[in-house]
Amino acid sequence: MEADIRSLEVNPAKLATLFKKQFDLCNVKPEETVAIVSDLGTRREYIQAAFAAADEIGADIYEMCVNLVPGWTKVGVPTIGKCKGTLEALMASDMILIFHVPLFSSWLRTVMDNNIRVQMIIDAPDDLEQLQSPPGLKEAAIYAHKLYEKTKKVRVTSKAGTDLHFDIGEYPVMSQYGMADEPGRFDQWGVGHIHTFPNEGSSHGTVVIQPGDIVILPYCRYVIDEIKLTIEDGHITSIEGGLDATLMREWLEEGVEFDGDRDPFALSHLGWGLNPQARWDSIALYGDGPERSRAASRCFPGNFLFSTGPNTQGGGNRTTRGHYDVPMRSCSIELDGKLIIEDGKVVDPKMIVAKEQR
Repeated sequence: MEADIRSLEVNPAKLATLFKKQFDLCNVKPEETVAIVSDLGTRREYIQAAFAAADEIGADIYEMCVNLVPGWTKVGVPTIGKCKGTLEALMASDMILIFHVPLFSSWLRTVMDNNIRVQMIIDAPDDLEQLQSPPGLKEAAIYAHKLYEKTKKVRVTSKAGTDLHFDIGEYPVMSQYGMADEPGRFDQWGVGHIHTFPNEGSSHGTVVIQPGDIVILPYCRYVIDEIKLTIEDGHITSIEGGLDATLMREWLEEGVEFDGDRDPFALSHLGWGLNPQARWDSIALYGDGPERSRAASRCFPGNFLFSTGPNTQGGGNRTTRGHYDVPMRSCSIELDGKLIIEDGKVVDPKMIVAKEQR
C-alpha cells in the first residue's frame, strides 16, 4: 500500500506540529477528551501525530477503529451505532477526530446535536499543511454564510451556456472554514466553502459542465468533453454529451432503487469555494488519487460546486447513493441580483482572503 502513495514533501516529523496547530484552531483544551474514529485505511502517522498533539495540550485522547474503509463513493455509511457502545462512547467526548467521510449519516447529526465538535481529516499530509485555514478565512466564510441565509433567489450563469435558477431558504446554509472550533460544529481540515440545498422543485434551467471542470465524486478527473444538463422541477431531466456525460448518466442510473426513482437526479448542495490555499489544478500537479483531490479541488476560490443526490445533511429525506460533485470554473453567481462571483473570480471584497506562502 505504501508504495502507491506519492512521495511526501512534508517531513513526517512535522505532522505532530501541524496537528497541534489544528487542535489549537479547534480550541482543544486541557482535560477535554478527543475521540478518534479511524478505519482500516487511516494513515498510522496521523494517529501518532494526534496523540502527540493532545499530550502537548494536556487533553485526553483515544482511538476507535471501525471495520470499514468508507469513502466519497459510500456516503451515508453508518460506521458508528451498529456496533454496541460506539455511539455512547462518542457522546461522552468533547471533540471527534474522524478520518473518513461521515456526511449524510444519522449518527453525525446525533453527536452534533449533543454539542460535540467533529473534525474530519481525509487529505494528504502535504495538503494538510498547504490548505490549513489562513487568517481571514473564517470571517469570510461567516460573512458569506449570513449573506446566503438572507438570499431567496440564486442565479448561476457562464459564457459556456449555464443559466441555472433556484430558490433557497427551505434548508439551512452550511459553511466550512477548516476548523471545528465551536460546540456542535462539523468541519473538514483544509476546506473553505459555503453551500445549501435548493428548495424542493425550485431548480430549473441549464447547466453546461466544461472541459477543465472537475468531477471529485465519485471520480477524480477533469472533465474532457462538454456535459449539457437540463434541469426541471429540481431534477436533471437530460444529460447530453460524450464520455463524461455517459459516466455521469450511468453512475446516477446505478443509484436508482426502484421504477420511477428520481432521487439520484435531484439537485443536492449548491455553493462556492473560498479557500485561497486551494488550487483547481491540484489533480494536474499531484495526480488523481482521491486523497489529493478532496479539499483542494472542492474549495478553490470562485468555483461553483454543483451536486446531485442526497439532502439528508440539510434535513431532507433523500438518502440516495446517486451522488455527484462537480466544482465548476468560470461561473458567475448572483444572490438576489447581487453579483458575488464573476467568471469564476470572487468580486465581493468581504469574501476575498489573502493567500499565504507556505
